[in-house]
Amino acid sequence: MFISLWRTFFLYVFVSVALRFMGKRQIGELQPSELVTTIMISNIAAVPIENTESPLINALLAVILLACMEVLFSALALKSRSFRGFAMGHARCVIRDGMLDEKELRSLRWSLDDLMELLRTNGIFDIDEVLFAIVETNGSLSTYPKHRFRPVDNGALNISLDGCEAPPMLIISDGNVDFAALNYCRRDKKWLDKVLASEGLKVSDIFAMSCDRDGKYKIFKKEKR
Repeated sequence: MFISLWRTFFLYVFVSVALRFMGKRQIGELQPSELVTTIMISNIAAVPIENTESPLINALLAVILLACMEVLFSALALKSRSFRGFAMGHARCVIRDGMLDEKELRSLRWSLDDLMELLRTNGIFDIDEVLFAIVETNGSLSTYPKHRFRPVDNGALNISLDGCEAPPMLIISDGNVDFAALNYCRRDKKWLDKVLASEGLKVSDIFAMSCDRDGKYKIFKKEKR
């Protein structure tokens, strides 16, 4: 039993590193080749866990080979447009200039119900609101609404905003200073020490502290236990 537990732990760490080596992707964003590789790696890793007599090195070599193949295919896809089209497919436009493309829907084997389901996930309940809709290579649907259905923004209203538009960052998290975030906010440790001194606090007293590039900050102190 100890051997099974050790193999499970080791393969968990090893496969996690291999997938990290392949790159960051969520399951819904995987390309077909990436999904196949992920499924194969999970199946290969399960064999030495279930069968302790199976040599562990065989699974490790297979996982390494699959990870390297995926990285190689990704590199080839970056270099060659034709290979990228072969391995990942092409985006399909199913609504063009406000008109449904039945041929593309049939080619994708999509029904109108499938299309409407994905439109609703984009916050659209009426096909007439869409100027263009494109099915991406990972199966997601990107929509471009008609002009009169687009949300109004500050640019359309000619509204200028004062101050910095960059989002605030956590510069202290659970009593630890994130110096990269502090640098992003264009501040240094001297500024932080001065602020904390004015507030009568130490870094260890702070649960979270956010700051933006204008130097506006917000502090959440740790709860007393």
